Amino acid sequence: MIVQYALAIEQAMQFTFCSLNERQRRLYAAVEALKLGRGGITYMSQLFDCDRKTIHRGLRELQKPCSFPPNQARKKGVADPLV
Repeated sequence: MIVQYALAIEQAMQFTFCSLNERQRRLYAAVEALKLGRGGITYMSQLFDCDRKTIHRGLRELQKPCSFPPNQARKKGVADPLV
């Protein structure tokens, strides 16, 4: 069972999440889900109102960092199939 964060922490996390670009959001949600372990993906997807597939993509990106610049959210000319 997941221990939920306090409301003030959740609000701070949501504020931070909203200030990030698409790629940074995926990675942030993935890291937070990893910290929580079992149930973390579901909790983060509900907290950030994002698809679980987005978090799974972030987890894959954490395992194998991509080659494009950090300020770029995706490869040029490639639509995100998970959105």
